[in-house]
This record gives sequence, structure tokens and C-alpha cells, in this order.
Amino acid sequence: MKRLACEAPRVHGVPLARWSIGELQREAITRGLVATISGTTVWRWLDADAIRPWRHRSWLFPRDPAFAAKAGPILDLYAGTWDGQPLTPDDCVLSADEKTSIQARHRRHPSLPPRAHQVARVEHEYVRRGAWAYVAAWDVRRAQLFGRCEARTGIAAFDRLVAQVMTQAPYRSAPRVFWIMDNGSGHRGQKAVARLQGQWPTLIPVFTPIHASWLNQIEIYFSIVQRKVLTPTDFADLAALETTLLAFQNRYEAAAHPFEWTFTRQDLVALLARLALAEHRPAA
Repeated sequence: MKRLACEAPRVHGVPLARWSIGELQREAITRGLVATISGTTVWRWLDADAIRPWRHRSWLFPRDPAFAAKAGPILDLYAGTWDGQPLTPDDCVLSADEKTSIQARHRRHPSLPPRAHQVARVEHEYVRRGAWAYVAAWDVRRAQLFGRCEARTGIAAFDRLVAQVMTQAPYRSAPRVFWIMDNGSGHRGQKAVARLQGQWPTLIPVFTPIHASWLNQIEIYFSIVQRKVLTPTDFADLAALETTLLAFQNRYEAAAHPFEWTFTRQDLVALLARLALAEHRPAA
């Protein structure tokens, strides 16, 4: 039973993406492994070895050939160093990105709050009232947030966010303001570097590797927004959505602390070594 649970259903011609307790129970009987068996017994056997075939995790090999060279400086900034030297108290580190296509979905009937023995209820059908791109930056060291809703992403939208930050204290007088960014169209390549530094000489762009959004701390905040504000979503119009996003931003910032980032450059080196070993290991 344990071996069956650790094999993909489709290997045996079973049209399932993954096993459940009920499907394993049924398959064991179909194969003649047992004449009868309860789901509780199946669960108990699998639980003994913490086998949970109904769960899965996604993963992705680093695809950027310069992954270590790009990721290392970001991890150094999170650890408080740059080029081997400690950051000064006046240096600023910002993590920025866009959360695109946030739809204002207005439910056809009002949502019902929870009550005794009943969870909250949300109407399935909705009317689309438009969508925002939420462009935001997170101060890694000071736990401050800056965000704005834009009709679309791009150079103009991102530059407005940068100006919103860089014209405020302490950023306008900071000796160095590091901006950690992905490779989005509004802030990618040497043209973006020249444009941003031409306007803000103390701004230092730091780009993440390709397909490495997990290195950008603003993504942690975006996941919090998704869980606490946008799931489930019910907004009468774009104005209501914008008001809620910015109000939550202020609420979160009032009690925020810097994220406890624990993945270091040394962890990166060890991870890449393991991945390199796995990539060249013969298939079992």
C-alpha cells in the first residue's frame, strides 16, 4: 500500500493527478491486494511514514545562468552588507514589484457574514468592474510600505512609484537607496538603469535572477494582501478596491516589523551545489 501511494496514478493507467485515501482504498481492492480495507487503516499505514500523496509542492530549477551572481548581492543586502562592507544606518533597501490584474468583482448578491455553525457565504456569480495594477515598494530595513493603483503597468507607472518614494525622507537624502526589482518591462536592462539613475543619482538598481520572485520581499507582502484583502473578493467598483488596498497598506504598516529573512548567501551556495548534483545524477 505504501509503495502504491508513492507511485503516480497514471503510471498504472489510473486517470488521476494524485491519490486520495478513498482512491487508494478502491485501487487496493481492485488490484486484489486485499479483499476489503477501511479508509482509516489506509490512513494509519501511510501516517506511520508521513506519506501524503494528496499533497504536492511546486519547484523550479534556476534557469538564469548568472543566478548566483545576481542572487548573492540581494541576500547580502538582506543580511545588511554590500560589496563585503556593512550598510550604514542611512542606507535604504527597497523591494519593489507590481501585482497585476487585481479585479474588482462585484457579487450579484451581498455576502453573508459567519454565524453559529455556519461559515461566511459569498455569492459565486459576479460582475467585473475593472482591474488595477498594484505597484508597491517595501522598505526592507524600516518596514515601511509605499503603493499606488495604476490602470496598467509599464515605465510610467513604475517611475511614479519611484518618485513617490524618492521625494520623501529619508530616501531623498540617503547616500544610497537600493531598489531590488525583477525583470519586468517597466524596469529592465541598462536603459532602465540609466533612466532611473539619471533622475535619482543615489538609486542603485539590483535585479533578481530570471524566475526568482521568491528573492523579492515585496512578494511576501503581496501574498498577505491576497489572503487578507482579496480572498474572497467583493468590491462595488475600482474606487472601492483602491480605497481598501491603500487602507490595508496603512493598517499593515502600523504594526509591521521587518521580515525575518533567514536564507543567506551560504544557504544559496549549498542549495546550488545540491541542485547541480541532482541534475547530473543518473535517474533511479
